[in-house]
Amino acid sequence: MIIGKRGLGLIKEFEGLELEAYLCPANVWTIGYGHTKTVRKGMKVTEKQAEALLKKDLEWVEKAIEANVKVPLTQNQYDALCSFIYNVGGGAFQKSTLLRLLNAGDYEGAQAQFQRWNKASGVVLKGLVRRRAAERALFISKDAPVSRNPFVALLEALSALLSAIFKNKGA
Repeated sequence: MIIGKRGLGLIKEFEGLELEAYLCPANVWTIGYGHTKTVRKGMKVTEKQAEALLKKDLEWVEKAIEANVKVPLTQNQYDALCSFIYNVGGGAFQKSTLLRLLNAGDYEGAQAQFQRWNKASGVVLKGLVRRRAAERALFISKDAPVSRNPFVALLEALSALLSAIFKNKGA
């Protein structure tokens, strides 16, 4: 699974586009759409470079989901998690109650965890409150379930088909 338009839109909306390096509220050098890994004071990028940095950054985000989430996700759930992880980091996500509840199949409990991640350096930030509300809203919005692994989806479909065939033979 890869991030969809809604997830990309959410990240871009809340990160904003900054073509010159700046110190974010967490005191981290940032540029483009929230890129932090290779930024240094005085750095500048074009919009095209900012897009490339975002796409590159999303590779580690998607890997974090693939490695840690053990339950099926809808595209909206996946997109919400991408935005969340992009903002809080993979390590924080791995240790989070959100992930623990999600992997236990407690989707309702997991969605309630978004709102807890609203601080930077111990201070509640209005921007993070709004972002978490948007991520939660996307996470709980309805769309068709999508298996994380296409082979699992194929096996599930074949299993359902075989069950239906055998059920009809016995009728």
